[in-house]
Amino acid sequence: MNPDHVFLCGNPALDLAATLRARRSLRWELLTSPERLDAWYLGAGIVDGLSPGCRETDVEQAVRVREAVYTLVTARLRGEPYDDEALAVVNGAAGRPSAAPQLTASGRWMEATPAEALATVARHAVELLGGADAALLKECGNPECTRVHLDRSRGARRQWCGMESCGNRVKAAAYRARKKGARQITAG
Repeated sequence: MNPDHVFLCGNPALDLAATLRARRSLRWELLTSPERLDAWYLGAGIVDGLSPGCRETDVEQAVRVREAVYTLVTARLRGEPYDDEALAVVNGAAGRPSAAPQLTASGRWMEATPAEALATVARHAVELLGGADAALLKECGNPECTRVHLDRSRGARRQWCGMESCGNRVKAAAYRARKKGARQITAG
């Protein structure tokens, strides 16, 4: 599995939830070190710089928020009530000071502590789950994938979190199965 971070869910909170891949089978963890969490915050565009860099306790807190976000998102998808503990984790993180952009001579710059970056992601979760975009939540159609994305496609027909990561894989497997079935029919 690819260890690189990908951002195709349409919201930073959903992208954070996707840092644990294949939850129902392999459970591929992407936040394996403070450096990986730093890279995630930078790659997601949450901040332009972290000061100081993440520590192991920051990774543990980010994983805790990530799991709470995933719990709330899946409850929303299933039409179930929100878990009180998950709500407390996300609301607690969202209630902390978040990253604040600064204007510099070369443009916008946002530097934050890891806690401020995580608060920013938690606020994205609150806005998502408490707003109109919650109706656009959809889980990837690949049975091996557990990413949840925002489906902004025409007619809400998007099936995959990403065509390269899941759509092509599922379509290729279906094609191979059809070809194998056709060969068996003609041989039989």
